[in-house]
Amino acid sequence: MSSRIHSGGSRRWSYFHSALELAIQRSAHKWKFEDFAECFPQYVEEDREGAMQTFNQVADYIEAATKRDFENVFKEYDLQNNIDILDKIVSDAKARKASGKIGPSVWTTNLHPRSAVCGRTIPILEAQAERLRESLAELEAENLALVSDLEGKLGEINGLRTRSIRILDQFDETHEAWSNVPMDEIQAWTAQIAETTTPTLRS
Repeated sequence: MSSRIHSGGSRRWSYFHSALELAIQRSAHKWKFEDFAECFPQYVEEDREGAMQTFNQVADYIEAATKRDFENVFKEYDLQNNIDILDKIVSDAKARKASGKIGPSVWTTNLHPRSAVCGRTIPILEAQAERLRESLAELEAENLALVSDLEGKLGEINGLRTRSIRILDQFDETHEAWSNVPMDEIQAWTAQIAETTTPTLRS
């Protein structure tokens, strides 16, 4: 595993990390070449040296992959930091005990475990509830803005609809008035317009 990532840790972390590395190495190299040969007898018989190299490569790959997976777990749970914190807590407790400066126990016989758990979890839940209330307030503000915008657009649409209806009504009135004009008057009016708009021919 990466020494850069895990350098400078507590003694408890160093012991844990060293023991884990040893366990990974033993696990990856636990199976022997004889076990490999039993699985691939023909391959070993035809190319024993190549089979030996393959066996070693597989073992090295298993070890590297296992270490990589553990590294991801360490990062995900911040394991080194948490173990270092535990080591400091234990060291501080031992130091207080050695100095005789042991404070009064905060545990009481009539304190129910449920109450103790609630004492730690309720503040966390209250903080989460506050964040949810803030998010809800933001969403409500956004919804109000959207409703206002939609109402404005709806007003514009209603205005256009009213205007369109008015234009159609005027068209219907004009069409009805035109339909009621006698055909003789229309023909006379058309002839009159034709006469007034026809250019005079020069002789």
